[in-house]
Amino acid sequence: MDLAEHYNKLYTESIAKIAQGEYEIDHLIDSATDQRMGITLVIRPDAATNHNIQQFLSEAKSIDPDQYYYQNADIHITLMSIISCYNGFDLKDINVQDYIPLIQQSLARYKSFKIQFKGLTASPSCILIQGFLTDTLNEIRDDLRTIFKNSDLQQSIDKRYTIQTAHSTVIRFRSELKNQAALINLIEKYRDFDFGTFDVKQIELVYNDWYQREKFVKKLHTFSLDLN
Repeated sequence: MDLAEHYNKLYTESIAKIAQGEYEIDHLIDSATDQRMGITLVIRPDAATNHNIQQFLSEAKSIDPDQYYYQNADIHITLMSIISCYNGFDLKDINVQDYIPLIQQSLARYKSFKIQFKGLTASPSCILIQGFLTDTLNEIRDDLRTIFKNSDLQQSIDKRYTIQTAHSTVIRFRSELKNQAALINLIEKYRDFDFGTFDVKQIELVYNDWYQREKFVKKLHTFSLDLN
């Protein structure tokens, strides 16, 4: 996949919809009855990169404070959804200790690698940071696919879609946009902004809600990658 081309296509199609008022509002983000939970392997950007992201988000909040903005603790890249979030899933349904050695086996041969957060793209329901990755990330994903396919553990890898990017969602639309034109102008301003490049030294296995909100996330294990 040509990531730049993929992000550009997504951006062009989605910004046109947002400009025309054809964006999608997430009606579950404030729901007290949303019980979609799952387990996920996530990567966290470093503090400097998060600081740059919050600079953009603070400008977006000044335009439309009512949307959903990710705080630093929630910003993440999904390396792999092991069990995609669904209603009623609970940790008691699995034995977490069965998952850890399998994942460790997949990660054992990999060293730390870099991800660059550069520019913004969009979907009809959210704004995303564009992540550009080395081959290492998708090699890890392929190893995880193979090892879980050959196991009897509950998993739903690639059931929704085959993950190939390294984006991070930072804004979700939870109400009518107050000023699409101003928001789009701001997104254009940051369209190619370099938010930072960081070393991926750790990967977290977490029990999480759909939005990876800190108050619902439970860290199950942290895997360390060998330093280069």
